[in-house]
Amino acid sequence: MKLNKIQLKNFRNYDNLFLGFHPNLNIFLGQNAQGKTNILESIYFLALTRSHRTNHDSELIRWGAETMSIKGEIEKNGTRVPLELQLSKAGRLAKVNHLRERKIADYIGHLNVVMFAPEDLELIKGAPAIRRRFLDMELGQIKVAYLYDSVRYNRILKQRNIYLKENFGNIDPIFLDVLDEQLVDYGNKIMITRNNFIENLEKIANEIHHSLSHGVEDLKLIYEKKVVSDFASELKKARSHDAIRRQTSIGPHRDNLQFFVNGIDASSFGSQGQQRTIILSIKLAEIELIFQETGEYPILLLDDVMSELDNIRQIDLLETSIGKAQTFLTTTTLDHLKNLPTELQIFNVTAGNIKKSEDQ
Repeated sequence: MKLNKIQLKNFRNYDNLFLGFHPNLNIFLGQNAQGKTNILESIYFLALTRSHRTNHDSELIRWGAETMSIKGEIEKNGTRVPLELQLSKAGRLAKVNHLRERKIADYIGHLNVVMFAPEDLELIKGAPAIRRRFLDMELGQIKVAYLYDSVRYNRILKQRNIYLKENFGNIDPIFLDVLDEQLVDYGNKIMITRNNFIENLEKIANEIHHSLSHGVEDLKLIYEKKVVSDFASELKKARSHDAIRRQTSIGPHRDNLQFFVNGIDASSFGSQGQQRTIILSIKLAEIELIFQETGEYPILLLDDVMSELDNIRQIDLLETSIGKAQTFLTTTTLDHLKNLPTELQIFNVTAGNIKKSEDQ
């Protein structure tokens, strides 16, 4: 899978930008706050219709504009496919091959990406919601059914929570039975898919982590489900509690993902170096897992992470990804980059102006 070109209109600090990309490695070189990360964010948004940096879509639209658009051309399975996303106050509009997709779920999955950024350490140190979002975003790319199940589950969950809040002390058990039956149906599918994904991810990530740690560390991923045994029965037992709290306490919306190195919880006791190695192992494993699922390597986005990795981890990252995944990398300097391939394109970024470097 390759991204051949992209066009941005009123995205962040870019009013109208067109870029063609190298099929192997693309480096965006410049000082901080010049617009390098915005390019990677636009590619991420083109793939997933969501930003990795903000939950507020209005922040993506250039100051003074009312709409923004991102157009890209991908090459997948030997076929070139144009993609387009438009964002306005009315919401999102997504097109594949110039045809509008009625549902965003039908759009996601055409372009697969793996993002590696400094804030990814929050995947280990942050709240469980960050890890659930990670699972949802990664699975949504490669499992269409998961995306549909997740959308339906969240819609019913919202409906159930609203009902609990608005009917405090006057709950209709029959109506709640109807909602619970649907919640259990989609929730069980979500938990099964998540469990399988985590098991497969762990197998690959542990091999990588074992290698990166020179054979002295083993990585284990634990899927911590809020549902212990039977979702339907546990949901029913929690009904009186939910009625008092006016929210749903049981289900995959409460799940968590934990990381253990040699049996020790990495979020509480892991060093920052270990945590970076875990994230690197997870991201490299994602690349392989997406390839196994789709038959194509995803786009790899590296946002200012090379300076945070030592030479050994840099080399492993570059050797593992480049030549497989088309890679987009932002950096303030080339001095710390080792063993770069000869086949690449460097873009110089200054105050939102981007020029191809003629000196490669």
